[in-house]
Amino acid sequence: MRRRRGSSSGEVSVLLGGASNIEGKLNFKGQARLDGVFKGEIVGEGTLIVGPGANVEAQILATAVEISGVVVGDIEATERIELRAPGKLVGNIVAPLVVMDEGVVFEGNCRMAGDGGDSSPKVRLIAGDNK
Repeated sequence: MRRRRGSSSGEVSVLLGGASNIEGKLNFKGQARLDGVFKGEIVGEGTLIVGPGANVEAQILATAVEISGVVVGDIEATERIELRAPGKLVGNIVAPLVVMDEGVVFEGNCRMAGDGGDSSPKVRLIAGDNK
């Protein structure tokens, strides 16, 4: 099994379970996983994981974001954004690295913002089985 960067590293510091429904502002450090319903704003130093059953309506700023659920809102990541099937994103994204699996729904604009160094922004679109 392939190890995904972000979702496998570190310990979860915030967990919103599938039966949860929260509205407000979430600030986190480390890793946050959302499996329930969240509406508001998310700011994090670390990785935000939106699980397959999650429904998130938020403006998001984090180091890395991995989406397998539904997100409505703009996302800015300083390192990477990963859209994993069966994920759906309606909003604009900004990151130096964007990864999209086959089967993802993405409605919005993508801006590949580099870090200002020599490395250029990259996008990787995955087709077929990615195991």
